[in-house]
Amino acid sequence: MQIGEVAKLTALSVDAIRFYERSSLLPKAPRTAGRFRLYTDNEVARLSFIRKMQGLGFSLREVRQILDLRENCMDPCKEVSLLVKTKLDAVRSKIRELTKLEAELASGLRKCSNERSHDRAPRTCPVLETAKPRRNIHVD
Repeated sequence: MQIGEVAKLTALSVDAIRFYERSSLLPKAPRTAGRFRLYTDNEVARLSFIRKMQGLGFSLREVRQILDLRENCMDPCKEVSLLVKTKLDAVRSKIRELTKLEAELASGLRKCSNERSHDRAPRTCPVLETAKPRRNIHVD
């Protein structure tokens, strides 16, 4: 298959496929006499795997590790489990951070709504008031 067909099959851009080849995530493709790259079903499967791993949040460095384990390790499950556990811990940490951010934003929105619900113009924006840096007052 030529690169355009592989791009369609994997939902990757031609540039991404070339990048993966330059980055050694994909073996160098043999070429036709006209210098067109040729790919097999194995490369299509590898590219789909790379895309899936990136979709799960793995960096290219981590994807390379997983591919190396998949190809060179008799029992890669232990090492892959460790990589997945590390990624899962990072995702859970990010979820906690985002949950905290969500609560802060919701609180700010409630403060704004409460301030605007009175039949007068708001004195100040409560969100801006809480965001102001506090001045340290030093008495000598």
